[in-house]
Amino acid sequence: MRHLIVALTLLITMFALFALLATGKTWAAAKSKPLWELGGVIGAGYLPDYPAAGQSHFQWGALPLLIYRGEILRAGDKGLVRGRLYRSDRMEFDVSLSGSFPTDADDNNARQGMNDLDWLGEVGPRLQITLARAAKAAKIDLELPVRAVLSTDFSSLEHQGFIFAPELAYQHDDFMGKGIELKLGLSLDFASEGLADYFYEVPTNFVTSTRSAYNAKAGFMGTRLQLSAYKPITDRWRVFAGINGEFHHGAANKSSPLFLNTSNVGVGFGVIWSFWQSDARVTED
Repeated sequence: MRHLIVALTLLITMFALFALLATGKTWAAAKSKPLWELGGVIGAGYLPDYPAAGQSHFQWGALPLLIYRGEILRAGDKGLVRGRLYRSDRMEFDVSLSGSFPTDADDNNARQGMNDLDWLGEVGPRLQITLARAAKAAKIDLELPVRAVLSTDFSSLEHQGFIFAPELAYQHDDFMGKGIELKLGLSLDFASEGLADYFYEVPTNFVTSTRSAYNAKAGFMGTRLQLSAYKPITDRWRVFAGINGEFHHGAANKSSPLFLNTSNVGVGFGVIWSFWQSDARVTED
């Protein structure tokens, strides 16, 4: 219950901030933008330690950021790296990148004495199909990403399996007419056996009086309801925020002793500062 209260408090704060920003100067989503930018991003959130975890923790990070808005290669804008291999009015095929924070096993009661969960990165192809256009700046998409999941502690890199996460998403590029880019998505997550092992396997050498051995299996991991927003404040400052509701009813590994919550809430927010921009400009569509 405590993690839900904290998440809801952060959510209220986040939307209060966006409501305040929405009353300020509008920066149109389709305005001319630099071809590339150099900057930095600071992000933070109150997030579940892993899918179906019994605990959540505050996480933060600060990184340099390269934004590139090429016709094929897209980097950094809205936190994604994409290679647009095919694009039409109704369909886009690209390669995208995503990631998540690590979890220290010593900070999680269920994983005490086990291996830490490292930084995770996801990379793979994605097919996006536009099902309907509600308005000039709004649309409904079906996204079909398949990504390889890699873990790292920055001394080594390991492959942990694959995730398939089909998503139905409503996207608006100028919400409230204030330049806010909004996305509401509902997705289903399916994990390979390797990824299921990473989160839910309990080898015999980690068995305790309260944690039995468990052999994880591939299959359905859960449903995610996501709401995210991104707003330019000036041509050099942007803010972003999001909330995820994770629902794990019917998950393949619900019998694991590491599977403790059938629902979790996570929130995150951050600031992007662009301190160096190219003279060359592109018009976003």
